[in-house]
Amino acid sequence: MRLSKVDCEIWECVCKLVCCIVRLHMSWPVSGIMDAVFCGIVILQVFTSVLCFPNGAPASACVDMIPRHGAVQPQPNPAPYTIHPSSTAFQTGNPITVVIKGPDYRGVLLEARSGSDSKALGSWQTPPDNTKFLECSGNQQGAITHANTNIKNNSTVYTWIPPATAKNIVFVATVAQQRTVFWVQVMSSTSTEGGGTSLDVHNSAERTVTPVLIIPLVLLANVQFLLA
Repeated sequence: MRLSKVDCEIWECVCKLVCCIVRLHMSWPVSGIMDAVFCGIVILQVFTSVLCFPNGAPASACVDMIPRHGAVQPQPNPAPYTIHPSSTAFQTGNPITVVIKGPDYRGVLLEARSGSDSKALGSWQTPPDNTKFLECSGNQQGAITHANTNIKNNSTVYTWIPPATAKNIVFVATVAQQRTVFWVQVMSSTSTEGGGTSLDVHNSAERTVTPVLIIPLVLLANVQFLLA
């Protein structure tokens, strides 16, 4: 069972209304009825927290990327998270991997965008564990969101396929540690089409080793030539 956005907001309003009634009557003697009211408040809050979109962000969040958690507001920036694409360059059809680095998190909404445009671009490949596709901008694989509230962390790797039309890309994410603690529109550095710098550690190591091996071979060839 999962509540819709409207249902979540209704439950939030009910909780607030009950709280107001209790505050107005705090001078009353505490009775079994009042105890029941307090228990009801707790139950409603827990019920709302558990059932409001635990299985992923709604499609209505694609543009503003704000979770529909009732009256809960995003945390102020800077966020404790950074988004790391595997390369600062991309080519059409060549996958780029993306990692959200920082503390463990439970909720996520991840998109690729161009500049200030809110349209989700490209397509994401098979979602990692505990995540799923979210249709955004008419693209069934236009975004990735959480499939449950299990932990995601620095080892959770997302894979994105660039489209033919993109020139500059920024990866944008909303990251939630819990229902009431989340950051909106955390952005990566800009990746551009064509030339750029690969951020893959293994590839960088290979490129470094190759010139080092060539230098001794060139020197050896010169010595053999002089001795001939």
